[in-house]
Amino acid sequence: MATVNIHEAKTHLSALLQRVEAGEEIIIARSGDPVAKLVPVRKPLPRVPGRWKGKIVIHDSFFEPLSDEELREWEGR
Repeated sequence: MATVNIHEAKTHLSALLQRVEAGEEIIIARSGDPVAKLVPVRKPLPRVPGRWKGKIVIHDSFFEPLSDEELREWEGR
């Protein structure tokens, strides 16, 4: 992971972004102290309806009312 100072980052931003697009992470520092990190943006995976079908089970007990004690715990009392 490379570290560059703010002046260098401003002067060479396009080149730094090309490096980031290639997968490198770059730290931008002020007087040697890290201030920010340039990282590649990860594209989200497309949503696929039904991807979890058959993999998640919700038992009937999930829909039963909570006991008074459980309800107090959920409400922080």
